[in-house]
Amino acid sequence: MRELGVIIFCMLFLSCAGKPPENIGLHNGQLTDCPNSPNCVTSQTTDADHSILPLKYKGEKKMAIIKLKKVIASLDSMTLVTENDPYLHIECKSAIMGFVDDLEFYFSDETLGDPPGEKTIQVRSASRLGYSDFGVNRKRVEQLRTLFAAE
Repeated sequence: MRELGVIIFCMLFLSCAGKPPENIGLHNGQLTDCPNSPNCVTSQTTDADHSILPLKYKGEKKMAIIKLKKVIASLDSMTLVTENDPYLHIECKSAIMGFVDDLEFYFSDETLGDPPGEKTIQVRSASRLGYSDFGVNRKRVEQLRTLFAAE
């Protein structure tokens, strides 16, 4: 009986990662919209519950990408999964239960339709599982904003 409990626990623990979403990525210069659940934030929405400011950068996009990748590499819980200029996809794993969230960045600038001089990093952070994230995705983006600005 004890072995069955261990097996069930392991199955539940390992399933916390969830499957990567099929709709992740860029779609006509836009990151995927957030679902109705409160476990997602994105800079490409006007919905107050899911809205977060994009990151800003100066200089060349290439250098901003290098700078952000350096910040991400400094955090144990983040793994770069996809890098296709101007897009990054990172998996973020929680320390205790191993829940995986998807963090995406889209580097836009005037060559991609932004007004001249504006250089932004659009961002989306979303939980794969569950309904609420207790603000984890919003806190993650704000932490990265602070680290990116300090780099």
